[in-house]
Amino acid sequence: MSNVETTEEIKARKKQKKAFNAKYEKELGRLQVELIKLQEWIKHKGLKVVVIFEGRDAAGKGGTIKRITESLNPRICSVVALPAPTEREKTQWYFQRYAAHLPAAGEMVILDRSWYNRGGVERVMGFCNDEEYEEFMRSCPEFERMLVRSGVKLIKYWFSVSDEEQERRFQDRSVKPTKRWKLSPMDLESRKRWVEYSKAKDFMFAHTDIKQAPWYVVNSDNKKTARINCITHLLSLIDYDDLTPQKVELDTRPPIEKNYVRPPLGDQNFVPEFFPKATGD
Repeated sequence: MSNVETTEEIKARKKQKKAFNAKYEKELGRLQVELIKLQEWIKHKGLKVVVIFEGRDAAGKGGTIKRITESLNPRICSVVALPAPTEREKTQWYFQRYAAHLPAAGEMVILDRSWYNRGGVERVMGFCNDEEYEEFMRSCPEFERMLVRSGVKLIKYWFSVSDEEQERRFQDRSVKPTKRWKLSPMDLESRKRWVEYSKAKDFMFAHTDIKQAPWYVVNSDNKKTARINCITHLLSLIDYDDLTPQKVELDTRPPIEKNYVRPPLGDQNFVPEFFPKATGD
């Protein structure tokens, strides 16, 4: 039998995709309104929230974080994505540079990768020795229990992507200039070590999936579905009330003073209008 799609099958597939995308955009919009309500509740109640995003390269963490923060106030909800540690930081207590970014009251911090680097990439790539790795596995659960006891709401997500889908995304990144920057040398090396990363993840879960801060696994083979599922779950973990401000009635704007004379426009540096204005603008 031929695997070539007929014209009718192509039309049906495109129609189905269009319907799915419309449903996705509608639900995402609704959830982003709820995220704003959650943000206002966090600020009002002085909550301290940390959300960790971990998973394989190209698993969809970044896209989900973008959709969460898109409409939020960066003063309340911030994203932390730390680079490789400096030589000085390598001599510090391992959790020290992460602790500096923990939230104060009324804040939510999203960690795009976290202290779990030691349990994953550092272990697989040999960036830490056995003693450092074993100490991390001992101290990490205690560190997280301390955070929870101090009043921090700690939420941990692991984005799970299949081998086949990760490879498809890598191939997509390699041909698209706007995505090529995502293919770091570390990403390329990770393609060769699928099993090693799987073993590291399983061992890490066995030691750090604790009652006070459990891991939540997000199936991310479909990015859009993963985003909706993750945001919906995140909202379900914190009870919040709707503190949306009442609609503001704007007073009549006072007229501009007739005696005010603006400086000559020629004294200002304007950006050239490279793009034509829309008709009727």
